[in-house]
Formats: sequence, structure tokens, C-alpha cells
Amino acid sequence: MTMDESSAVPLDPYAATLARKWMAATVLLRNAAGEVLLVDPTYKPLFELPGGAIDENEPPRAAARREVREELGFDRPVGRLLGMDWVPPKPGWPDGMILLYDGGVLTDAEITAIRLPPEELAGWVFAAPDQLSALLPEHMVRRVTACLSALEAGTVASLEDGHPTW
Repeated sequence: MTMDESSAVPLDPYAATLARKWMAATVLLRNAAGEVLLVDPTYKPLFELPGGAIDENEPPRAAARREVREELGFDRPVGRLLGMDWVPPKPGWPDGMILLYDGGVLTDAEITAIRLPPEELAGWVFAAPDQLSALLPEHMVRRVTACLSALEAGTVASLEDGHPTW
């Protein structure tokens, strides 16, 4: 096999012993009223933030921007990191990390331009912070609430399953 036939490089022996985690990047987008944009996945019972898995060798911020483009149909730069949330393992899944970025306030034109991939997303809604618990799993309510607070305070939320670590 030549170098051109494979880009795989054997891992350093120490690197091969390190734990593997999945990673995802999500984006907190809002409207002028301060409501949070949630999307309705076709494969889950509740809503979630736009975002998804970070691909191999993909920078997290680039993944967040790509996910907005793929899920909402428009290209928009993402802002600063608002939170990092460690997600505990569950049957069939290792633990992971979710990075949540500030997507800013959408313009009316961007809201009108939203185009969802029908095989992945059934709809979208803007929700006020006090409506989140009816639409999101509890750990995501904690995550979004902490990141809204971090946005206002100019800080970054450090979370474990949505719970602050400080």
C-alpha cells in the first residue's frame, strides 16, 4: 500500500490508550423577542437546538456553522462559545461533549428563509425561556438556561448533564 492509498497514520502508542468521546456542536439562535429557536427532529420525541455531531478533524465552530446551514438552509457565522456540557454514557453510547455557540438574533429575512431537511426535521418553533420545559428534555432545559445566563453575563457555562460544575 502506498501513502496515496491510505491517509491513515498509526496512532502514537499513548494516544491509542486515550478515551474516545463523541462531540456535538449546537447553536443558540434567537428572535428579536429573545425566544430560542428549537427544531423538531423526525427521530426523537422532543425538540432540540439546531446542531449535530462534529465530524472527524472538523473544528467545533465550523461544525456549528455547517449544522445551521444543513438544518436551516442558510449560512450564518456563529459567535462565541456559551457552554460546554459533558453528557454521561448511556446504554450503547459512550460519554460525550456538547459545545453550544451563540448564533445571535435572526433577522426577519433569515427566519423567512428557514428551509428544513424533511428527512431530518419535521418543524421548528421559537420558545420563550419559560416554555422550554414543555418542549425539551430536562437536561437540555438546564443546558439552554445556563447558556442564556452565560450569554447575558459574558461568561461560559461549564456543565455536566446540564448541571453547573461550579
